[in-house]
Amino acid sequence: MNPGELGPLLLAFAAALLGGKLLGELCERLGQPAVLGELLAGVLLGPSVLGLVTVSAGILLIAQIGVVLLLFEVGLETDLEELLRVGGPAMTVALVGMVLPFAGGYLLTLLAGFPSLTALFVGAALTATSIGITSRVLSDLRALSSREGRIILGAAVADDILGLVVLAVVSRIADAGSVGVWEAGKAAVLSFAFLVVALLVGIPLGRLLVRFVGRASVRGILVAASVAFALLAAVGAQTAGSAAIVGAFAAGLVLARTNRRNDIRDAVRPIVDVFAPVFFVSIGAQVDVARLNPAVAENRPGLLLALGLVAAGVLGKFLAGYAAWGGVRRGFIGAGMIPRGEVGLIFAQIGKQNGALPEPVFVAVVIAVFATTFLAPPLLNLLDRGRRRPVTSSGPPESH
Repeated sequence: MNPGELGPLLLAFAAALLGGKLLGELCERLGQPAVLGELLAGVLLGPSVLGLVTVSAGILLIAQIGVVLLLFEVGLETDLEELLRVGGPAMTVALVGMVLPFAGGYLLTLLAGFPSLTALFVGAALTATSIGITSRVLSDLRALSSREGRIILGAAVADDILGLVVLAVVSRIADAGSVGVWEAGKAAVLSFAFLVVALLVGIPLGRLLVRFVGRASVRGILVAASVAFALLAAVGAQTAGSAAIVGAFAAGLVLARTNRRNDIRDAVRPIVDVFAPVFFVSIGAQVDVARLNPAVAENRPGLLLALGLVAAGVLGKFLAGYAAWGGVRRGFIGAGMIPRGEVGLIFAQIGKQNGALPEPVFVAVVIAVFATTFLAPPLLNLLDRGRRRPVTSSGPPESH
């Protein structure tokens, strides 16, 4: 980097941080997830509006570090034991909730005249569910401990794990330049194999790391060692032919099984709060607002595709809730699976970097992610309204 490039990079970094946080705060005050504010900040600050955040190599590098750290944090907050406790219904909901949106996104993109590789990325972008957004809404509704809440979170965890494998598969297909059974099967085996090996080898290594850190007294050793562990796992995943974020997620799963899980999570969170918003702002900055004008004829196919993807994304996940069994509110479960949030944006970003998502399709996917994330909180609140017990002397209201 030339010395003259440092100033613009620092300015863009500062603008992304402040703009993302301020609009994130505004969205939270309006009852929406902060990620929507960060995405909107990118659109407003990006080249097509104010031009304060340019999509430079430096910003994209910071964004990539941010997404690696974000997936590390998601891994730290993932409870595999909870997934096992509601394993049957959660896995069924997760699988149906992946197949239906994937099929809808894939077919709609093909019908719009785009190649099969683009359709694969679009379908994949609709598969995952945002754990962070869903858990926040369920917590506000006091439904986290309900059976529906446990099934939703268990299915979201499974979605994330399976979704990362799907991402690794389609990324390898994009690198190979073709869509074939051999490429897809090889990529899937490599991704699953890496996760299994990473957990088997990583768990004892993670415990050894924590014991070593426990004997050290230098300031910041816990967070430094934990982040380094995640970065090395990301490098290992990439070297093994998987995606870097799969390695970071696996590192989080590993360290979550140590006795310092909460300490590591609390130490890592401020770093994620600095780097992760840049990722979301950078995605918003890549959206050309001129392509959102329906009066321009060449924009209409992309906007129509966006509407179709929103419908496929909402209906696919909502119908998946009806795959659960037992005395549960299936519609509530389906609504809880709708938000894509940060995970869908990761798919969109990697698809654009690989050249698999042309600009109109990239914008369509971002709109779909934005819409599904926006719709989920009020829909969950509407479905939960009137189903909570009144407050009694025995404790707070509960969802059931």
